[in-house]
Amino acid sequence: MIFAPVIRRAAYAQAPRSADQALQRFLMGTLADPAAARSAAGCTVTQDDKATTLQLDVPGLAREQLQISIEGNVVRLQSVEGAPRKVQRAWELAADIDAANSSAKLENGVLTLTLAKVEPASKATTLRIH
Repeated sequence: MIFAPVIRRAAYAQAPRSADQALQRFLMGTLADPAAARSAAGCTVTQDDKATTLQLDVPGLAREQLQISIEGNVVRLQSVEGAPRKVQRAWELAADIDAANSSAKLENGVLTLTLAKVEPASKATTLRIH
């Protein structure tokens, strides 16, 4: 049996509860500033014309305990079996990633992924004039 309180609409329609207002402030602050939301998730993302840089805290893990895979514009990070911590994250970027020119560096528990964007190949052709 489920018991649910019955509240007349007039009792709550006039003014929102303080908990509702706090939740709304939190959501509006997070959604209004995407950089703060990304930093709050433990990951900092920066972009320029040539690359996207991700910085992620992974304390207690060594290079050998992390596995990074790149497929198109998706980057996946996960810890290997037997690692002291379980890490499993994925990011979908706006542009495809050039895996050959990308790099990963782990220093003092901070993993820095520098993901080079694929340079669009020109599809223009040259015609000879006869």
